[in-house]
Amino acid sequence: MACRAPVNRIIPFSLVDGPGARCSVFLQGCNIACTYCHNPETQRLCVGCGVCVESCPAGALSRADGSVIWDRTACVACDTCIEVCEHRASPRIAWQTPEEIFGIVRGYAPFIRGITVSGGECMLYPGFLRELFSLCKAVGLGTLIDSNGTIDFAAHEDLLAVSDGIMLDVKAWDPDVFSKLTGGDVAPVKRNLAFLAERGRIEELRVVVIDGWTDPEDTLAGMAGLLGERTGAQRLRLTKFRRFGVRGPLADAPSPTDERMAALVRLAERLGFADIVLS
Repeated sequence: MACRAPVNRIIPFSLVDGPGARCSVFLQGCNIACTYCHNPETQRLCVGCGVCVESCPAGALSRADGSVIWDRTACVACDTCIEVCEHRASPRIAWQTPEEIFGIVRGYAPFIRGITVSGGECMLYPGFLRELFSLCKAVGLGTLIDSNGTIDFAAHEDLLAVSDGIMLDVKAWDPDVFSKLTGGDVAPVKRNLAFLAERGRIEELRVVVIDGWTDPEDTLAGMAGLLGERTGAQRLRLTKFRRFGVRGPLADAPSPTDERMAALVRLAERLGFADIVLS
């Protein structure tokens, strides 16, 4: 059987998913559920309940054999299906092979530096990533993974061999804070951080700041303590929480102030980070 993964969407040109202009591919499905997720509809695979079929104003959705079928040609991208879904899923996905995605990406090759695959959590589909990245490498395109860090990278050396680097989201450092925020376990994230740093495979460390929900001071100190002398070599991106797309208890939460973010930059500098980006 051909290797396939559920593709949520492809952004042909992005300037925020790694160095230079890149094609960003978002896969469906995640193994945690971040309270602040800006794309909550990517967290789960469709369960086929059919609520979205009844609600679609364009008639782009139907049901067959217990599954929801999406007619891309009829879809007007109004997002009604996403708004009515109670399962944090989207019916607007396509199970595609690495060759099919590469066929799309290759058309952008003259205008991009590489490809970044995100999610959901793209590391749920390591075989798909390995095949896709191998195809991209063969034509000179760079390859990056955007991951929540909860899946063991040490078990996927073959994938790392065709990946330029990992953009690692470190959502919290304290186990209780991480669990409350994501429903997951932070221990694998810390192991992956150490493993990837030792191999020089971290493209960027990402920390989202949400007052009252995340622990950015502990996260920065914890990362610096684990990285040691490698701290200055790691790019750090500190991101203001913004409520766009967020559902649930953080749907109306405020963004941190510029003063708060500036204070975190100063802390990061004192801890040894040298390449810091605010977003």
